[in-house]
Amino acid sequence: YLFCFLPCFLDGQAQVLLKQREVSITRGHTTTTSMDCIAEGIPDFQYAYIHWYRHAASKAPERILYIGLSAVAYDDNSYSNKYSSLKKGTNGCTFIINDINSNDEGTYYCAYWHF
Repeated sequence: YLFCFLPCFLDGQAQVLLKQREVSITRGHTTTTSMDCIAEGIPDFQYAYIHWYRHAASKAPERILYIGLSAVAYDDNSYSNKYSSLKKGTNGCTFIINDINSNDEGTYYCAYWHF
């Protein structure tokens, strides 16, 4: 059983580029994984809102959470034990999935825009 996390290049506004490395997890080999989103061209990155989505087969993309200056906000409070995120340095954001199971299959990606 394979979990595919594909690279994504999203342009939230002019001159902004978000980069993700491909990460693939096979069920049974690990229970937690993380993936990074590297942002280029976002001024004051620590104040920026980075959003994390999951796109599962035959479903619409679903936003899981977003992170601003220091706090994470979840679209569904039940996600708080499953997913987390943190910012690193001047342009990095990490997304973490705990207790991986078959319901986690999908493509995960980051996005950026102003509220």
